[in-house]
Order: sequence, then C-alpha cells, then structure tokens
Amino acid sequence: MLTNGMRGLPLLAAAALMTAGLASGARAEPGGCLKYGAAGAVGGHLVHHGVVGAMGGCAAGMYKRHEYRKTVREKAALYDKEHPVDPNLSALERYRARKTDEQKATLWDAEHPPGPPAGPSGH
Repeated sequence: MLTNGMRGLPLLAAAALMTAGLASGARAEPGGCLKYGAAGAVGGHLVHHGVVGAMGGCAAGMYKRHEYRKTVREKAALYDKEHPVDPNLSALERYRARKTDEQKATLWDAEHPPGPPAGPSGH
C-alpha cells in the first residue's frame, strides 16, 4: 500500500521517462503543440478552462512552428539560388556537400545580416 507521499512517485517517474524520450530527438524549433498546449492548459486552468486552454495553446504552437519552418524553407531557397550546385561534381561529391534547410537558412542569415535600423533623418 502506498502512503500519501508515495502516490505521486509512479506518475513522476513516468513523466520523467516520457520527457527523456522526447528530449533526445528534439530540435531547437519554436512553438509546438506540447509546449504551447501545456502553457495554455496552465493558463486555462487558472480560469477553470484547462482543456480549452490546452487546445488553443496547441493550435497556436502548431501555427508558430509552421511559420518558422516556412521561413526556413524560403531562406534555404534563397541560399540555393545564390549558391547553385556545380554540375561538374560527381554524385558522391554533391552528396557530401549537401546541407539541410536549417543549415542553409543559417548560412543565408550570416551572409545577409540585417541593416542598421532606420533612425530619424537629420542626425
């Protein structure tokens, strides 16, 4: 028989195992249903609408991640346009030189830093 202090132990162990499994393959991307859904559930719980808050948070997180991935694909396409593949390379050389969309977007950002902010004229 479990005492009052030990009742949450199996739940805590299960949560730790699930978190460890999720974190191992995670990429650093903004948004996501789990992250925003959990925040929405907490916020919804405060006003006694935890499920509605979780659903709203999940939808917001999915949209945020969609927009991030869309931006990454656009930047990768711009990088590809500026750095065409050499047709004289062998298939093996092209395979070794390939980059993911995230790598291409990062490289494009590094090559095109944002300009200085537009300040008031006359200074």
